[in-house]
Amino acid sequence: MGEMDLLIRGGRVVTPQGVVNADIGIAYGQICAIGNDLETSSADRLIDANGLWVMPGGVDAHAHIEQMSGMGQMNADTFETATRSAAMGGTTSVISFAAQAAGQSLSDTVADYAKRAQRGAMIDHAFHITITDLDVPNFEQDLGTLIEQGHRSLKVFTTYNIQLSDAQILKIMTQARHHGALVCVHAENDALIAEAKQALIDAGHLAPKFHALSHPRMAEIEAIERMCRFAEFLDQPVMIFHVSTREGVDTVRAARARGAPVWAETCTHYLLMTEEVLDKPGLEGAKWMCSPPQREEADQQALWQGLKAGDLQLISSDHAPYRYDESGKLSAGPNAGFHEIANGLPGLETRLPILFDAMVANGDESDAMAFAELTATAPARVYGLPNKGAIAVGMDADLALWDPQQTHIYGANDLHDNVGYNPWEGREIQGKVVSVVLRGSVLVEDGAFRGVPGSGKWIPRPQLATQPNGNPATDAWVQSR
Repeated sequence: MGEMDLLIRGGRVVTPQGVVNADIGIAYGQICAIGNDLETSSADRLIDANGLWVMPGGVDAHAHIEQMSGMGQMNADTFETATRSAAMGGTTSVISFAAQAAGQSLSDTVADYAKRAQRGAMIDHAFHITITDLDVPNFEQDLGTLIEQGHRSLKVFTTYNIQLSDAQILKIMTQARHHGALVCVHAENDALIAEAKQALIDAGHLAPKFHALSHPRMAEIEAIERMCRFAEFLDQPVMIFHVSTREGVDTVRAARARGAPVWAETCTHYLLMTEEVLDKPGLEGAKWMCSPPQREEADQQALWQGLKAGDLQLISSDHAPYRYDESGKLSAGPNAGFHEIANGLPGLETRLPILFDAMVANGDESDAMAFAELTATAPARVYGLPNKGAIAVGMDADLALWDPQQTHIYGANDLHDNVGYNPWEGREIQGKVVSVVLRGSVLVEDGAFRGVPGSGKWIPRPQLATQPNGNPATDAWVQSR
């Protein structure tokens, strides 16, 4: 046996410190060396990366997998199909949602979900705990125990039939502050959405294109502002999920400027789609329905600027897969109104290729570094995934090799998930993932998937980078609760 299990030779390697033309040596699942002319004979296996970008494996921190929706529909993807799809797009770690059902204890919620992941996941994974019912027995004890075990992110909604009240959200934030967890929020004002939706229904405006009008931008703006103020009041770290509006970016920027412990993400479809995708014949626009909806070009520009300025910290997929048939989007029948259609679109496999095309294909080294930061390094850092998200000695050998010269036009159903359609159909992209390495094992080789169900590992998170600012007055107030 050689000193290294795998040697990746001669790639254009993107590290947090810069881009280098180098070899990467891998042993025992971790990166053991980065340098020029590493000894080939000391490696058991060699991958030639000449002409390729070598990026950290993607970290997708927002994906719905094998999860029941608020409308009572199971996602189309199992852990096996979702993680296969993710790996084919260059993603090696994912955070999905262990969603509490009404009356279910948090310990049972996480145990049940973990069994699903253990059975099928083929990339590494962590969970956000979605909290919907605070009245179950042992709620606070279970929450504290699960956080201490390494489940350090919680999810709450301010709208839909699983929303929590402001008082309940403040209670969750206080408990998170006690135990060291990040609170993630789907932030939209429920009353504004309910009023807008009912007005459209009453007027007979039921086509998918009216979904955008049913989610007025003010619903997002108000809820983001409220959650930022809660975070500021409690000195409790909050992640604002899927920011879609320019005003949302402005609100987050202002909160962070005040010193509020607020982080925020956006998603691929908000950066590169507008609400026009919903305006299709019949119910076809349902394929692109998600919440919040896609917005306008001015919002896209603001989101890109927010990412560049650091107001938004990362880009996720918000993968929420439903088939375009009676098992998913059309479960209410061929004449369903927008309010009866499951929200969400697939994104685990397309997030990185779409963003590589937009950011790296015709960019320079700084663009490649920004791509790695927003899609891998920052998600791992913010959510506390140890040894993930960056190429450096001692880190897990999670790598994606990209051919910047290959181009591809997405087809109608050419993804590796279980959704049955591609929301980017017809879009030509430049750059393709040719090989993926997970903890030193080759997961994708020359475009072919090599994974085994159950081989992905759960990632415990001992600590988060997102910490309270340390306000003594707030500390005392929280400790009294």
